[in-house]
Amino acid sequence: MSGRTVSLHAKIADIPVQDWDACAGDDNPFTSHAFLSAVEDSGSATPRTGWLPQYVVLRDDAGRIIAVAPAYLKSHSYGEYVFDHAWARAFENAGGAYYPKLQVAVPFSPAPGARLLVRPDAPAGTRDILAQALAQVCDELDLSSTHVTFCNTEDYDCLAAQGWLKRLGMQYHWHNRGYDSFDAFLEALSSRKRKALRRERRDANSCGLVFRTFRGSEITEALWDAFFVFYHATVDRKWGQAYLTRRFFSLLSERLGDKVVLMIAEHDNKPVAGALNLLGRDTLYGRNWGCVGDWPFLHFELCYYRAIDFAIEHGLARVEAGAQGEHKIQRGYLPALTFSAHLIRNVGLRDAVSDFLDQERPAIMAEAEALLTFSPYRQEN
Repeated sequence: MSGRTVSLHAKIADIPVQDWDACAGDDNPFTSHAFLSAVEDSGSATPRTGWLPQYVVLRDDAGRIIAVAPAYLKSHSYGEYVFDHAWARAFENAGGAYYPKLQVAVPFSPAPGARLLVRPDAPAGTRDILAQALAQVCDELDLSSTHVTFCNTEDYDCLAAQGWLKRLGMQYHWHNRGYDSFDAFLEALSSRKRKALRRERRDANSCGLVFRTFRGSEITEALWDAFFVFYHATVDRKWGQAYLTRRFFSLLSERLGDKVVLMIAEHDNKPVAGALNLLGRDTLYGRNWGCVGDWPFLHFELCYYRAIDFAIEHGLARVEAGAQGEHKIQRGYLPALTFSAHLIRNVGLRDAVSDFLDQERPAIMAEAEALLTFSPYRQEN
């Protein structure tokens, strides 16, 4: 690597905030030092929970940090949202050891963005060198594989050029087409869909609920207490696992400030539902939601329509509502491809996964294309 050095760090606190954020930029809050430290310091992503931090740092020959990557040694495949359980089972059934593996990702957060974080003034080719460093780490630690998940297209193309396997996924995003109000957005929909959305909003707002939006320091510990109950209610309904600790939410608003947007529904002056969002430079990212009780269309109002309202009011380009839920399409959130790259050292497993991905990619693209036919937007003549 010609004068450049690579180091691994078990705590993000070992990496100066200004150096990490100079590489991460301010587009995406999930890769910020503040978010990653909150996940770690809260006990959510730690060796105890199967996430051993191994932050990758690349320095130039003067010792300056020019690139970083959020990486974790994983002893399982939970909390990643790009599923490789079948790969692990196949390899282990053949006598191999799939775990530990190296996961370059944001824990518990399927929010797309850069994963190979490079300073804007770094020399040309730095992203390529960081990718090579990840492969070197995989070899030197004798790991089965390295996975870079929910990366952007620049990372995806860089890794693919170095022989990593390519994988596509799909989420649902809302795009702001210059709307100046929610009604302006509705006017872009077909008549039938427009009426349906108006009816849903009317019903959600006519059952005694009061909706409020809180940011940063406005979010009290009492609100976080309530939201933590909502978060667990959703996890319990989905038979899932509560990855995030109560302390994580307090650290979130403390460290990210106004980038934390908590939308709350109240009934009889008591919080009964909440939707947690994080604010990037031009995007609102929907993360967790939950409720106690049952109100018509509450989920759609709090998670989708209120997010659109917020994005329009603040001039944001889009709302990313995450994976799953074709019902999002009818509410203006259209399919969007996501990207991951995978380095597998064992030749037999690599060939099998490569064959699988060669079939999966066109299927994902075809599904996204087919789902677009259900778009609620009026067709332009």
